Amino acid sequence: MSVPVLAVDRLVKRFGGRTAVDGLSFQIQRGEAVGLLGPNGAGKTTTLSLLVGLLTPDAGTVAIHGMALQGDTDPVKRHIGLATQELALYEELTAMDNLGFFGSLYGLRGDALAQACRRVLEFAGLADRAQEPVKGFSGGMKRRLNLAVALLHDPDLLLLDEPTVGVDPQSRNALLESIEDLRRQGKTIVYTTHYMEEVERLCERVIVVDHGRILADARVADLKVQASGGIQLRVGLAAGHQVEARKWLTEITGVSAIETVSDGLQLLLSQVAVAGRVLELLERREIPVLSLATRQPSLEDVFLQLTGRTLRD
Repeated sequence: MSVPVLAVDRLVKRFGGRTAVDGLSFQIQRGEAVGLLGPNGAGKTTTLSLLVGLLTPDAGTVAIHGMALQGDTDPVKRHIGLATQELALYEELTAMDNLGFFGSLYGLRGDALAQACRRVLEFAGLADRAQEPVKGFSGGMKRRLNLAVALLHDPDLLLLDEPTVGVDPQSRNALLESIEDLRRQGKTIVYTTHYMEEVERLCERVIVVDHGRILADARVADLKVQASGGIQLRVGLAAGHQVEARKWLTEITGVSAIETVSDGLQLLLSQVAVAGRVLELLERREIPVLSLATRQPSLEDVFLQLTGRTLRD
């Protein structure tokens, strides 16, 4: 296997007596889009800060293309593009002046800088607003410009931290389409968000962390199968029939769990074929069935199963 774009090995970070990152290890190959997920306080922000050298680990290493990251000023960081959750823009400057400033920090000069600015403005759909002050931009435009800044030096590893937070649905979709385009270009992406549908759209793999440790690292489809333990079947019943139906359905081989829900019952089946036996039994017992639907668990279902449902601040 080729050298991974990003390799994290037994990474640890402590703040006083609290361990924020507790032995994280994972690798990301070229062209992968990986969702880094976790509840508030799980250690995601600290992990990202370690990945870009803003924090020094207490133990473990971060390597980019096989080269160990040696701190905030390490030249290997030129491979990384970071779009932070907090907008890193100067409101009084124009879009072009913002890009020119940040591009110069990446070492771009002259024609190379001008071409890079034009390229990312076109990508972000902001070429016609290049000379306007950022303070007059909508939230979605600012988010697109924030992403454009991260792309100026054409990095092959992108760390995107909540890139769609606080924008309207149209702007959000435009950003997601832009990120999909980056995937098609072969960029390697680490994506953090609380919007699970975004991860399902963009990422084939997720790493779920909590209390600084990895709870799961798998392809999204595999994780859903592992977490569900079977096929979910929703049976809509006429009012007053849940108790009777539940009594009879417990006798069917292949029904591993039954939960009463507002409009009927939700069953966990060992295989799809068991659904036919469920329907046959209910018809035989003259229990009216209003609807019948199988359902694959969502990534949000899996996430809550792994991290719990308790509210965190």
